[in-house]
This record gives sequence, structure tokens and C-alpha cells, in this order.
Amino acid sequence: MQTEALTRDELKRFSLVLDQPKDGYRFTLDPLLLCDFSAAADERAIADLGSGSGVMALVLARMAPAARVTALEKEPAMATLAEGNVRLNDLGERVHVLREDVLHLRRHLPVSCMDLVVSNPPYRKPGRGRLNPHPGKLAARHETSAGLADFLAAAKYLVKPSGRICFVYHPARLPEFMAVATQLKLTVRRLRLVHGTPEAPAKVFLAELTKGGRVAETTVLPPLVVRTDGQNYTDEVRTLLLGSREPTVAQT
Repeated sequence: MQTEALTRDELKRFSLVLDQPKDGYRFTLDPLLLCDFSAAADERAIADLGSGSGVMALVLARMAPAARVTALEKEPAMATLAEGNVRLNDLGERVHVLREDVLHLRRHLPVSCMDLVVSNPPYRKPGRGRLNPHPGKLAARHETSAGLADFLAAAKYLVKPSGRICFVYHPARLPEFMAVATQLKLTVRRLRLVHGTPEAPAKVFLAELTKGGRVAETTVLPPLVVRTDGQNYTDEVRTLLLGSREPTVAQT
């Protein structure tokens, strides 16, 4: 079996390098926006549900230097890649890749064990949109096993009563997201829409949730705009990327 070609990409803000498939699923700006939105700092236990190549787990390990991070990934090839990226960045003592489906995480992790749970789950339902023949891209974009409700239920199971849940998801499914959260007695505390340009419709939203179904206000933050004109990043995004105009600036 031929090994898939990789590129090595750099995240300067976090002093990280990551290998990822040259032609398979590659992380986008979304997980970096979610990590920034989470404002992780003092957490001791963090979980990343559907970790892919491990980008969010590694970034969060840098943001919260005392945290132990569990990166849950069911696709064998992506889990292997994530494990390699953990070693590549000398974070093996703090980041653990758990090869498991979200549907079965209760076999491995106790209830209410995480201070922060993050997820960038697949946005598309089965049968919606064109199915990508590449297994990594398919699993990242389409719900191949666990759906939105499963990811939110898993996050609720893991997070402590005092902890937080942060998701990035597609705005077309925002009503469903809010409805499922309500059913699970999760409260959406903060919400932010992300736009590619000032004139474009929202491309994703960022949400912070906590346990508890008590009536509470949702803080809707000002929109986050990625690019000023379709080419140049806004000041906010450039700051997030430490002045780089592209999130992946070094490739081999």
C-alpha cells in the first residue's frame, strides 16, 4: 500500500509544525478560530472530539500549558497522523490520541472529567452534497457515524458542571444546533458568526455552551470577518496568525 504524501506546515503563533495529507483532508482556519474563541488558559483537562491531524489538540496544549489533552479520532489514518504530530512537537506527555468513535467514548473516559471540550464536527448530513471519495475528507465533511446530537451529548457527558463546551459548525444548521442543545439541557452562552468577507453570508458559527437548562441570556458577539476583500486577512485574523497572511507558511 502506497504511503500518502504529506506536507509539513507551520503555525508560528503556537510554535507548532504539523504533517498533513497533501491531497487528503487538510485543516482549515476553522479550528484555529475555535481555539481562539475558547480562550483556553488555565484548564487542566481538555478533550477534542474528532481531532483529525491533531491541530486543535496541539494548539490547546500550547494555550493551556498545564492541561492534559485527549484527542479523539476514529479514522485510523488520521489518528496515526495525529500521533506523529504529537511526537513531532514533543507533546507526548500531555496530548493523548484516543482511537475511538465519539459514540463509544464512555468506554474509555469517565463522566464530568473535562474542563473544556471542543469539536469541529462534520457539517453535512448523510446524503447531502457530493460525497468525497477520499475517506479522510468524507469523514471530516459528512456524518459517517456520529451526528450532531451525538457530538453534543458526548461533550455534555465529558464536561464538568463548571466547565465549557466550544463548537464550530455550519450556520445552515444553527436552528438544529440550538434545538439539540436545549433538548440536552445545554445552555448556549456565547455565539459568534464568521464571515469570509464583510459582504458574504456567514460561513460558520462559533458557540460556547455549559451544562444546565436554566434560562440564560445568550451573548451574540460582533461578527468575525476573515478577509477584508477576498484576499487580505483582517487585523483580527492577522493577529490570530501572528502577522502571517496564510496559516500555513512553511511547506516541504
